[in-house]
Amino acid sequence: MCIDFRDLSEACPKDFYPLPRIDQLVDSTFGCELLSIMDASQGYYQIMLALEDYKRVSCYVAMPFGLKNTRAIYQWVDKIFRPQIERNVKVYVDDMLVKSKEAKDHITEPEEIFSVLRNYRLKLNLGKCSFGVQGGSFLEFMVTKRGIEANPLKIKLY
Repeated sequence: MCIDFRDLSEACPKDFYPLPRIDQLVDSTFGCELLSIMDASQGYYQIMLALEDYKRVSCYVAMPFGLKNTRAIYQWVDKIFRPQIERNVKVYVDDMLVKSKEAKDHITEPEEIFSVLRNYRLKLNLGKCSFGVQGGSFLEFMVTKRGIEANPLKIKLY
């Protein structure tokens, strides 16, 4: 089903909650031995709407795609990870990165994230997650201990 939210989006004030800079997120992997790269399962649909908003979005009970502030509202999820963000976690909308400077620390650091996810009943898309890896794709970039590398899936040979 597709609903045209243009009128509703036009009536809503803009949410200016900032998205983090992607270059800073991916650069932060430099020098990290292990990474866990996670993706929230159906991210926006895990955010429940307030009861008074049901009538405005027809048949949705969770935040639908297409509303003006959907991305900014979902980015507010980074507030629940605030203690970890200060240390070893980066969040961009529904993508999360746990990074450890030393491999031995990577056993406990993802567990903190799992605890927060359980507490807020947020679920991961396990098919898009990589745990305890030396490198992987995060926000369409290949990230490793050396920082950003060329993504072989994005390279075309002519």
